Amino acid sequence: MNTVSDHAGELSRGATELGIPLTETQGQQLLAYLELLHKWNKAYNLTAVRDPDEMVSRHLLDSLSILRFIEGRNWLDVGSGGGMPGIILAIMRPETSFMLLDSNGKKTRFLTQVKLELGLVNLKVTQGRVEAFQTEDVFDGIVSRAFSSLADFTQMTRHLSHAQTRWLAMKGQYPDEELAALPVDFDVEQSTRLVVPGCQGSRHLLILRRQVQAVNG
Repeated sequence: MNTVSDHAGELSRGATELGIPLTETQGQQLLAYLELLHKWNKAYNLTAVRDPDEMVSRHLLDSLSILRFIEGRNWLDVGSGGGMPGIILAIMRPETSFMLLDSNGKKTRFLTQVKLELGLVNLKVTQGRVEAFQTEDVFDGIVSRAFSSLADFTQMTRHLSHAQTRWLAMKGQYPDEELAALPVDFDVEQSTRLVVPGCQGSRHLLILRRQVQAVNG
């Protein structure tokens, strides 16, 4: 296993390749998160990736690859699991609020611990099923990473949106079949092939928008 300094170097090089400036504090927070993820993963099964050497590219850099698409002030990470991408995005965008939602109590306990240890005041953690989740807030953006099909992702979260909400779905292969099953009132606003330093597999980001009927007054 590589040392913390090796991970720091890989993170720094990868962020540079992605065109993302990292402050010293952000770099330290990302590596502290990685350390917590590795430590808790042994008991809580937060991610199938067991090797910290792989976690830099497959979790940190993969999540950072969508940073440029995060617009607005209020975001929801659905099925956040071990905190990808929500934790990473919250570290990088301290002025933006992030809600991390997961139905698994072990995972939300881990996320709460990360929030406390890293001092992420812009982060909220909630345990529950997304289709039953109620909040007074609506979200400017809703993101998921390998959470569900595009149809389920959009249907189960539409009650948490407003007219300008964007849905960001992180996928591996381009999801042709899932797109064919998308609800009729959703459109693909943008499709981007993500190039993640250190990741060999195919990565795509689908940005979806809901058609909202204008009300004639």
